Amino acid sequence: MVTTRAPEDAYTAEPFVPEGPRDLTALRKAAADCHGCPLHRDATQTVFGAGSAHARVMLVGEQPGDQEDRQGKPFVGPAGKLLDRALEEAGLDPADAYITNAVKHFKFTRAEPRKRRIHKAPSLREMTACGPWLAAELALVEPELIVVLGATAGKALLGSSFRVTQVRGTVLEEEIHGRPERLVPTVHPSSVLRSDDREAAYQGLVSDLAVAARALS
Repeated sequence: MVTTRAPEDAYTAEPFVPEGPRDLTALRKAAADCHGCPLHRDATQTVFGAGSAHARVMLVGEQPGDQEDRQGKPFVGPAGKLLDRALEEAGLDPADAYITNAVKHFKFTRAEPRKRRIHKAPSLREMTACGPWLAAELALVEPELIVVLGATAGKALLGSSFRVTQVRGTVLEEEIHGRPERLVPTVHPSSVLRSDDREAAYQGLVSDLAVAARALS
């Protein structure tokens, strides 16, 4: 029997999102079995969001990295450690935040078999397919502010025309998944680690996060 695959634009997580009363635990359990796009085939596991269901701020990144894929938790690698330090320096307690990614599975490539897995940016269609999970997280947490970490997260939330360099460190007011939201975009912490001038890039991240802290005060 010949098996045909659905076209990429038909991929969606919607059938896997539970209906009716739910909480973050129920969402996380359901997301573990999500096959809404092809990324689940090569990833170790779904990496769902983590943090308080009553968090005032939600941080949204791009996708899990290698360490996140192995541990099943968001932002546990070097970029996550840098982000925690920047949040504290900016006056935001990481323990009071909810942190997640626009895409819940690790997308990667390898130069050779058994070699290190190299991050590969998700496509807009893959981000759109995963959108129902992010919409469900936003509906449950109801954050006062969303911190957008990087260009990919910005495109997932605000559309393909989003440019982080144009709006970073500003407070935006937009409708996201049918809800009015306030957002502060900034760079992804992994870009700080790749920067030629890491200290300047780090201070820029802290400055943007300080805008978020003031918006919550």
